[in-house]
Amino acid sequence: MLRWINGFCFILFMSACSSVSKNPLYETDIAPIVYRSCSPCHRPNQIGHFNLLTYEDVKQNAQKIVYTIKNRLMPPWPADVHYTQFAGQNTLTDNEIALIEKWVVQGCKVGDRKNIPKIPDFPERSFLGKPDLQIPVQPVRLSGNYSDRFLLVKVPFELPQDTFVQSIEFVPGNTKVVHHVNGDMVRFEYDKKLNLYDGELVADMVHDSTIAQAYKRIGILHDDGSAPTLVKSVVNYLPGAIAQKYSAGIGGWKVNRKNAFLLADLHYGPSVEDAWDSSYINIFFAKKKPERPLSEFQLGTLGLTPIVPALVIPPNKISTYKTSVTLLEDISVITINPHMHLLGKSFLAYALSPTGDTIRLIHIPRWDFNWQNFYTYKKPVHIPAGYTIWVEGVFDNTVNNPYNPNHPPKEVRDNNGSMRTTDEMFQFIVLYLPYQEGDEKMSLE
Repeated sequence: MLRWINGFCFILFMSACSSVSKNPLYETDIAPIVYRSCSPCHRPNQIGHFNLLTYEDVKQNAQKIVYTIKNRLMPPWPADVHYTQFAGQNTLTDNEIALIEKWVVQGCKVGDRKNIPKIPDFPERSFLGKPDLQIPVQPVRLSGNYSDRFLLVKVPFELPQDTFVQSIEFVPGNTKVVHHVNGDMVRFEYDKKLNLYDGELVADMVHDSTIAQAYKRIGILHDDGSAPTLVKSVVNYLPGAIAQKYSAGIGGWKVNRKNAFLLADLHYGPSVEDAWDSSYINIFFAKKKPERPLSEFQLGTLGLTPIVPALVIPPNKISTYKTSVTLLEDISVITINPHMHLLGKSFLAYALSPTGDTIRLIHIPRWDFNWQNFYTYKKPVHIPAGYTIWVEGVFDNTVNNPYNPNHPPKEVRDNNGSMRTTDEMFQFIVLYLPYQEGDEKMSLE
């Protein structure tokens, strides 16, 4: 019996080894992996700081690639794929990592250059495709004084008629300084707003002590002083996040002839050098009215639920915090967004029934402030009424945290929702639909 088991294990081992080509070549083995998992970010005007489009690009950065993929730093996908699966998750298998490493060890052989696959036709300055409309955001000059800057920015646009939008994509012009955007949409009544461009396009939140003052400065009200319709959370950005584009009928918004995006919180992170940012917004129209518009709720900082204990992180300790909400109705969860800052160590979210049944939502064992995705499930996740969504965050405020901004460590807290990089946050944002029978079978890929 032992001999049979040993023989069976040997066969499995040999089978696993044989799945990695003995003589991997760029043309047949490496290029398809690079085009799928690396090139979308590592191309001109995207977030990757060097290109990975050609054989020469990949060979020049070969050692760097091996180091980052072996340590699971690249491709950036912080979520644990063994805990929950998501649509479009960008990960490499163990065999793919071994294949690339072997290719580098053997000298980065190219093969027949004539057979190298054609570089994919990536959409320029977009992850979603060619937009129907591209709107520039007012360029901003940033001083290299190593301090955060928060702006309220109006991005007006006018259309020939009222219509519907399927997706909205914020594209940072300077990925080294743009940290995040929380953006709403203002729908003006056509006859009540003659000039969309009145007022200033940019207001510095430090200089305006109230949001009312800032709104007045940028001319966000109707000409008669009445308030237009404000549609919350239509355009958002975080490092590594890709705008969501759902299947027809899910999500989307109505837009009027006269509108403006209101980037209520355009956050520029600290920089030691003067810099310019010229970001823009891509719009993708919908062919019909959204059948099932998305709803959203937020747990934790600035959200519906308190953090227990309060988010006051003592120095020289690793501390755990929780927040939770019990659902009053059945929902179908579509997309989630976990959020912490530099002291984040790990993140866990799940739903628990009164009898102890668990629905896994996400586990991020190694939090990375630089990559904060919006995670969309492969199919909607049905969470019944009565279940409690639990969120657990671990924060490392010790000298062992290489991202700790304070040396020596000091007490850090959320400071009433401050979004400064050196303050902390603990949030869990949930985009959902009211549950309908059969949602669990609907593909979101």
